[in-house]
Amino acid sequence: MIARKRNLRLETERLTLRLPRHADFRAWASLRHQSRDFLVPWEPVWADDHLTRKSFTARVYWAQRSVNQGSAVPLFIFRRADDALLGAITLDNVRRGPAQSATLGYWIGLPFVRQGYMREAIGAVCHYAFRALDLSRMEAACLPENAASRGVLEKSGFKYEGVAQSYLQINGRWRNHVLYANLRSDRRGKTEVG
Repeated sequence: MIARKRNLRLETERLTLRLPRHADFRAWASLRHQSRDFLVPWEPVWADDHLTRKSFTARVYWAQRSVNQGSAVPLFIFRRADDALLGAITLDNVRRGPAQSATLGYWIGLPFVRQGYMREAIGAVCHYAFRALDLSRMEAACLPENAASRGVLEKSGFKYEGVAQSYLQINGRWRNHVLYANLRSDRRGKTEVG
């Protein structure tokens, strides 16, 4: 695992997680376009220019700035076997001081769902957050009906903590979310996912 800010790169058995680059635009735009109907029910409304090069360029600059400032770790997920872009995972809202916590968000393209890639990526980011960043707590939220997201969080060691009313605007509406957390030294025990 390489953890330098400018060239941040996490490696797992099947994946490489790294910061987005300008050269990733075509693969990213293609995967997002191809997965649009799959992703839209779970995400904030896409801006009119969401899939444009200009919007992507801003995303790349934001990613580098966020890592340099220590406020976020936005990573693209690539399959090592063929360097295919699978999705993205972001550790955001990094809070220091007494909190030592951050929020986890992620998406995966439709062709790559239910193959264990996101669980592997979450494991790598958790390890990096707890070891390299010295965080104590990682939080994640998803829509109550998003069984796949809830399952991957639970299988990745996150525990259910409750419901946040009108937590985020998703697909144009304020929506309740179920809240999960993963603690560096978790003594709450394992959960079983059916």
